Amino acid sequence: MSKEQNTGIEKQGRIEKVSALKELGINPYPNQCNLTHSSVEILNNFDKLEEDKTIVTIAGRVMLFRVMGKSSFITIKDSMGSIQIYVQKDKVGEEFYNTVFKKLIDVGDIVEASGVLFKTQTGEVSIHVDALKLLTKTLNPLPEKFHGLTDTELRYRQRYVDLIMNDDVKALFIKRSQMISAVRSIMIKDGFLEVETPMMHPVLGGAKARPFVTHHNVLDMDLYLRIAPELYLKRLIVGGFDKVFEINRNFRNEGVSTRHNPEFTMLEAYIAYSGVYGVIKVVEDIFSGTSLALNGSYINKYKEYEINFEPPFKRISMIDLVKEHTDIDFNKNITDDEAVVMAKNIGVHVDISKGVPSKWETMVLIFEDKIEEKLIQPTFVTDYPKAVSPLSKSKEDNADITERYEFFVAGMELSNGFTELNDPIDQRERFEVQVKAKEKGDDEAMEMDYDFLNALEYGLPPTGGVGIGIDRMAMLFLDVPSIRDTILFPHMRNKTN
Repeated sequence: MSKEQNTGIEKQGRIEKVSALKELGINPYPNQCNLTHSSVEILNNFDKLEEDKTIVTIAGRVMLFRVMGKSSFITIKDSMGSIQIYVQKDKVGEEFYNTVFKKLIDVGDIVEASGVLFKTQTGEVSIHVDALKLLTKTLNPLPEKFHGLTDTELRYRQRYVDLIMNDDVKALFIKRSQMISAVRSIMIKDGFLEVETPMMHPVLGGAKARPFVTHHNVLDMDLYLRIAPELYLKRLIVGGFDKVFEINRNFRNEGVSTRHNPEFTMLEAYIAYSGVYGVIKVVEDIFSGTSLALNGSYINKYKEYEINFEPPFKRISMIDLVKEHTDIDFNKNITDDEAVVMAKNIGVHVDISKGVPSKWETMVLIFEDKIEEKLIQPTFVTDYPKAVSPLSKSKEDNADITERYEFFVAGMELSNGFTELNDPIDQRERFEVQVKAKEKGDDEAMEMDYDFLNALEYGLPPTGGVGIGIDRMAMLFLDVPSIRDTILFPHMRNKTN
């Protein structure tokens, strides 16, 4: 008999037990619970509770059931931990014990137990039960105790079972929450105002990415689930806020991988009267402060690495990095065609099916293919080309290069930031380049945002902007190999039978 057949038989048996409980006048799904203590509260205050003979009431899921004639031990798991309860026939009544407790309650059911505390001969804190109440009769049996839920795909699809069976998974998501709280506290301490901006955008912008499209029936207009909050946050800087940030979801209609999920959490922040080096300091504050909050030190273990988040972090230009690793110097007069040949000579594929890319775009391809994964310790790669930075400000001494960085740790890009473009004429020209790219079939190109241009014409002060991928940051601080391990409900392909 297969595992699925066994599960089906057990489920049918539990359905029959629901009927049996109802025939006995017992509601398998009562409305009320009289919880007074959690397992942790009991364990932390055992001496006083025992001394005062306090009647405690806990509630949780039955994880272990040991029946021994006239008495039984059950392990109950609540949101905080586990505790043992001791059920005696004489205490709860012979009819309840034999008819309900032994025959109609199963591992996985949720119960309420009341009684006084004691310690067993082995020193285990336990509740001597006076009353036991079924709160939820479960129909699906839990995975087998000693093997648990180990199928990776099933764990992602049925995260609720994963959390029941794997305490370490639950601990990871508690730590993720603590990480986000630490980030938020650092931002607020640094004087940032937390804001919320629209999730549905009438114009595609803020980043190069393929969007999800939806439709508003009453307004009869298509809208995009936002790929980035950038253009709205910068409108707030125009409006007079000096420091704003948002931690929220972005949506990009792209592939799924160990580092990508179509729905993901980002922090974006903007600082008026600042620039790229101001936001670099913010990133250093966030990562060093979060490491201290979670680990008590600047050292964070990830895979086989010990990442040192003691500021300041390394800063190096992309041009210098590429020269250091490949001996190709993009400061020299290299033509676009020559750059393609140089890239191919070191094993980097360059797609020329839609035309030869600029030498700067080729340089970025070389960096991404040959260098990015080698950046283990915290590193700011600066001076990104204008060709791949449509919203960032060019350097005053080199129009082809922008005041932009990307931040790498353990071979992952975790943050992007730059001195924001505040020249409305320049911005319009860059939008026009994006529009032409879209007309040629680039689904990721931005659209012309006339309202944003109008805002810029009211005056955006010198501004620095930063984005941090919270899910990738969680990969780092939780020491997990996939972004799916940091997202409670990652997107999955539809399951086919």
